[in-house]
Amino acid sequence: MKIEKNLEEFESLGDEHIGTSESTPMRHDAFRLSNEEKIDIIKDDVRHIMETLGLDLSDDSLNGTPNRVAKMFVKEIFGGLDPKKKPSASTFENKYKYGEMLVEKNITVYSTCEHHLLPIVGKAHIAYISNGTVVGLSKMNRIVDYFAKRPQVQERLTIQVVKELQEVLNTKDVACVIDAKHLCVNSRGIRDIESSTVTSEFGGKFKEEATRREFLDYIKLDTKF
Repeated sequence: MKIEKNLEEFESLGDEHIGTSESTPMRHDAFRLSNEEKIDIIKDDVRHIMETLGLDLSDDSLNGTPNRVAKMFVKEIFGGLDPKKKPSASTFENKYKYGEMLVEKNITVYSTCEHHLLPIVGKAHIAYISNGTVVGLSKMNRIVDYFAKRPQVQERLTIQVVKELQEVLNTKDVACVIDAKHLCVNSRGIRDIESSTVTSEFGGKFKEEATRREFLDYIKLDTKF
């Protein structure tokens, strides 16, 4: 009875898309195994899942799927779990004395919902106000990509991006808005294909109404080339 109650609570937690921590939950021995060892283990697990579903893995189309999925998990869509892949974000002195906010908008987000392991796809918009240093534009895209490449909750992803840039730039004046579709909502459950989820995190001056409004107005601009 207690097990059934716990399972119901866990199911409810996932359907409501509730996260439990600002940090990605990781075991202390998460990197005890090499990537190749992880791939070998996951490959067998995927094969077991497919066989349990009744699929014939002797078929040429399916035979390589367990290995492909295992490599994808470890080296691609969950590669952001590996701290060695964290992008080095070199900063530079703000010699041109640019004192207004800098906005990087429409950064592509590809992530994975940690509750159902289905894709999260959307756009991130980031802004900061220099405190004497600036960061290369592509580094902001790489920071988003790094934290997105792990099982995620969108709220956590938004916070992690802001906290990382605050540390890199040595300023609290950082903001992030993410607008994304969750396939765990769009393709299962309620199956609402039109809805998207918007999350935001505002630090420092971006907590002020005027600064926050300026940022939100910028990301509404229709940029076409």
